[in-house]
Amino acid sequence: MARVKGGTVHAARRKKVLKQAKGYFGSKHRLYKTAKEQVMHSLKYAYRDRRQNKREFRKLWITRINAACRMNNISYSKFISGLNKAGVLVNRKMLSEIAIDNPQAFTELVNVANKGLAGEKFEAKASKKEEVIKEEKATAKKTTKTTTKKETTKKATKTTTTK
Repeated sequence: MARVKGGTVHAARRKKVLKQAKGYFGSKHRLYKTAKEQVMHSLKYAYRDRRQNKREFRKLWITRINAACRMNNISYSKFISGLNKAGVLVNRKMLSEIAIDNPQAFTELVNVANKGLAGEKFEAKASKKEEVIKEEKATAKKTTKTTTKKETTKKATKTTTTK
């Protein structure tokens, strides 16, 4: 049997690792052994930090919401509890964006939360766009029902005339 040498496979593997280690300091991007160690660590850190990133952002959003709540004389926990009791489903990311971009709207949300704490349910008012869309859907349903009736009567007359 002929001897099989894996030179190309080994070279490709080393080349792949060194390519991943591009930009690392010192021998970590030049020497295969140290580059491989650093790439393995880097991949572990990346995996870990993808999860930690989500935690960090949630903490940031909560901090922002808490600051806005304190400006409106309510604690964060009471605010969130009031929104839940009022039946308002808005995630923390959007709440923090509202707190930063539109303080007046956030104040309205605080009022809704206070009402929710008092036991009232929140019912959203439909915007003009939503009302127009509902009307269009209702008229579309009426027109489809009338066309189907006409089509069925035409089919019935065709069948009776052919017999």
